[in-house]
Amino acid sequence: MDGRETIYYPQDEMNQMLIPVTSGCPYNRCAFCSMYKGVPYRQIPLSEVEKQIIYGDLYTERIFLTGADPVAIGFDAMQHVLALVRKHLPYCACVASYASVRSLAVYSTEELSALHDAGLRLLYIGFESGLDRVLESVDKGHRVETAIEQAKKLNQARLQFNTILIYGIAGLGSGIENAVASAAMVNQFETRKVITMNLKVFNGTILEQRVHRGEFFPADGAERLAEIRTLLEYLDPARPLEFDTTHPTNMIKIRGTLPQDKDRLIREVQQHA
Repeated sequence: MDGRETIYYPQDEMNQMLIPVTSGCPYNRCAFCSMYKGVPYRQIPLSEVEKQIIYGDLYTERIFLTGADPVAIGFDAMQHVLALVRKHLPYCACVASYASVRSLAVYSTEELSALHDAGLRLLYIGFESGLDRVLESVDKGHRVETAIEQAKKLNQARLQFNTILIYGIAGLGSGIENAVASAAMVNQFETRKVITMNLKVFNGTILEQRVHRGEFFPADGAERLAEIRTLLEYLDPARPLEFDTTHPTNMIKIRGTLPQDKDRLIREVQQHA
């Protein structure tokens, strides 16, 4: 793996052992993303993955597989990686990873259940929005219907996941609509956590070009706060889930459990309005 490549991981995993599984992104077309531009996609050879695992402390209890979408390596390769973890790190109780809706669609429920039983216990998935027109505009590569199908498949496989949503992604004037639709999507499945991110227009992205051409108008701060509040108002989980806006991109930093903390979280958003 190129030592100059930036390694990305969720902030919840920052103190965990990181195991590179892929380099670059197998899709790399999302209009808002700049993370893997210029980085060719490749799967890290399993022999290299094993060397990294061997270097780990025997008593490591949790690891995070790095890469834009490690699940894209396929069922057999993922099983092999998990077997290497069990072999060399027998005390590891949780393997976590990023995953995309696109890559999950290739797996059967039975395969996902087998990966869960082999140690894959948590996925971070970028659902981004509950509006098809928004997903299409940012070239996310999946539709809302597919996202819901894959989330329900994970529920059936007992494989927990965190749902990542981006507020501001629908553009000026569409924040409330996006929040309502995103909540409606999430309400159809069980997720461990909803993680929000604030849309940033990064240099060198397709989204930046659209802004310069006057094709996309970013929402202002007031609308983005209203979007967060509306998302909270419309989320109605069948089981408790954590709501987390502490990612560095966010305008406000709040965290709590829904539904019991809903009123408090809404008040905290309103205090910033």
